Order: sequence, then structure tokens, then C-alpha cells
Amino acid sequence: MRYVITRPCLQEGSLRLLKYLSDTFPSAGPVTLVDDRGQEHTAQVDPARQRVWGLGSLYHAGNLGVNDVLMITPLATGRFQVEGIVKPHAPAPAPRREAPPKPETRRVVVSATPHVREVRVQEVREPAAPASRLPEPSQTRREQAAPVPSASAAPQASAAPTASTPAREPRPAPQPAAPQPAPEASAVGRPPAPVSVPVRPLDVRFPAATTAAAPSVQGPEAQLAELARLTGYGLEVLGPGVVRLSADLGAHGYSVRVATAPGALQTPAWKEAADYSVVLTPEDERPAGTPRLTHEALAALIDHAHLAPLSAVELRGYWKAGSVDLESAASVAELVGAHLAQRGAFSAVLLSLAQQPAHSVVSVQRLAERLGSGVTSAELHAILDTLTRAPFLALSPLPGGGYLLRGGVPELLGELAEYAEGVRRRLRPAVREREAVRA
Repeated sequence: MRYVITRPCLQEGSLRLLKYLSDTFPSAGPVTLVDDRGQEHTAQVDPARQRVWGLGSLYHAGNLGVNDVLMITPLATGRFQVEGIVKPHAPAPAPRREAPPKPETRRVVVSATPHVREVRVQEVREPAAPASRLPEPSQTRREQAAPVPSASAAPQASAAPTASTPAREPRPAPQPAAPQPAPEASAVGRPPAPVSVPVRPLDVRFPAATTAAAPSVQGPEAQLAELARLTGYGLEVLGPGVVRLSADLGAHGYSVRVATAPGALQTPAWKEAADYSVVLTPEDERPAGTPRLTHEALAALIDHAHLAPLSAVELRGYWKAGSVDLESAASVAELVGAHLAQRGAFSAVLLSLAQQPAHSVVSVQRLAERLGSGVTSAELHAILDTLTRAPFLALSPLPGGGYLLRGGVPELLGELAEYAEGVRRRLRPAVREREAVRA
């Protein structure tokens, strides 16, 4: 089981017994936890306070912090293997690049006579090129200066030039300067501006069924029918406002009677047999004497069942607890998150194997180095073992450790998809026959 460490857990040296952990720690008393270094830590299970105490030494030895993960595996009665997964730190944000300040400009008088005054606009900035390439100041002044004739001097300025005064050729209008690359550090005496390189994130996609949003369901009866369809319950309408969810699990089967309105508690249908009973209420209402299922929790359970497989086996402990509210739904969310994390670890291993060519040797140590802390050693070995068996048959174990990659990962997945599609086509007649029997 996967458990996310919280701040109170670190402060108290404890582990909260969420409902999905009730089968992992079923009884009170001392237990032994063996960490990934082989050290044993003694803890105390306290179901009354829903805690496992005495984990301070385990947290300290593993250098664990908030949001890190504990992988708990039962070994024997009262003995568990515990592996800590340290969450990688998020990279520091890139420094914000500020826009360069606009250059300061000023008007400069180049020359002046009683009738003509030459002025130009000058930028106050560092030179943008080496000094050996800059034009002479006098040449720049002559090229950029523009004569501004006064009103009294207009006839003289427009008169034809004399023989002693050579005619000035007209200059074309200045064109906007094309953007120039950033100057080198040796040219201007300062380092060039940093270049921002976009980083393309790794695109890991789950199947469409795990990312599709839950459909909009109207009415409590329709919501309960949707929950039953997703989690494997049978739905039976006992009377107005009363339905029964039945889990056909053989010797482990059970049923839940649900009243969709408080008034249904007074109807004869409410007296029908069931293992558990709840009344559907808003989150802020707590009916006296009857366990509740809140509207908000029901909607959350449907959402969770769309994200990952959720069955009546996992939900039985919540009905048994006597109240299914948003706190219970948050516990289910952690369970669903653990399922999605396992699927993500499987996808990460496949993506890493895809970097190798077909018929190459897979080194477990190098594969673990590429995966980093996102996949634990126990998870990696379990995934590799799964890939050696049908229907994958992607790896062949080698003597002394390591595996042979039997083919390219894209080709292997394509063959697996064809196999699944072939099985699905064979199932269509059986599905139609079953639906006809139900009708």
C-alpha cells in the first residue's frame, strides 16, 4: 500500500490509519517495520485513535519529509517491509528577464549661423561595435545633422547654389534599422544577455478512459446507478426513494440500502434486508441514528471511479465505518492516486525501455539510474517481471541478472493492441447474448 506522509505524521512520528489501510493493520498491538536498509523499527497500532505510533526513527533514518511516500508491504503477521520514496524537489524558477531600458536621447546643436542652425538627436549609450569600426564623430555629425532654416532665411535656403558652394546631393529618407544580434562581450565590455531555451516536457498520457471527465449525471437515483455500473454493484429499486446496492462477491458479498430522501425512512421499502444502510444527505447535515452518504461524496466517488478501477471490495470498509462523506472520499482519492501512480510507474519503465534498440541487453542498474527516484526498486523489479510474462513477453530473463529486450517497444505495444482487439471482437457475440438475456 502507498501512504503519503503529512506534516502531523512527522511531528508525532505516526501514521494515520486511513480506511483503505484498515486491512493492512487490522488489530491493535506492536508491529515491526523493516526499512529498505534492513533496519527494524518497532511501532504500535492504535485502532481507537486511528494511528500507528513510533515511526519517528523510521522517518529520521530515511530522511523523509512532507509529501514523501511510504510503500508498505506485509511480510508476515505483525511484520512489514517499508520503503521510503523521497519526492524530488521542483527546479528553481528561471530568473525573470527584465526589458532593457530605453536609451536616453538629447538634442545637440551641431552648428549655428544668424540664419541656419543645424541640430541632431543623439542617443546616450555605450557603443554597439568595436572602436576600430566606429565612424569618426565628425563624419557622424555630418551624416545625421539636418539643416533647419529659419523663416527669414527661407529664400536663401531655396536659392540655387553658387559656383563657390557645391550643390549637396539629396539623401534618401532614413530607413528603420534592422534588428542586430546581441553584441559580443568583448565588443561592449559586458556579458551577453542570457538566451532562454524552451524545455519540452515529457508527454506521458494515460489511456483515454483514465482522463475522460465523468459524465454529468442528474438525480440521486441516476447517480447511484452510475456508481453501481462503475464499481460492479447490482442496483435494485425497493420502493419510492429506496434502492439497494448488491455486491455479488460469493462468500464476501454484501448489500447496502440507500434512502435518497429522509422521508423514505418511514416507507415499508426501508424494512427490506441489507447489511448496511445509509441515507443520502447534504454534507452539512447529520441525521441522528442513521449513517449517511452525502451528495458531495457520491459525486466524488463517481469521479474517482472514472479515473481508476474501483470495486465493491475497496468500498466495503467505508460502508462499514457508518458514514461516507467528503473525508471518506478523500481517503478513496488517495487509493485512486496510488493506482494511478502504479500505472505511471509502468509507463515510465516502458518509455525508458523504448530508448533501447530491439534485441539489446537491459541492465537493471542502468535502467534504475535513468528512472531516478520516481520508481522504487521493488516497483521496478515487479514491472520487469510482469513484462516477461504473457501477454507482454517483452523481456527474457538472462542468467546472472539482466534481461533481453525481445523487440522494439512500439512494435511490442502494437502487437499487444492487435491481440486485445482480436479478443474484443470475439467477445462481442457473448456481450450481445448477455444483454438479450437481461432484456
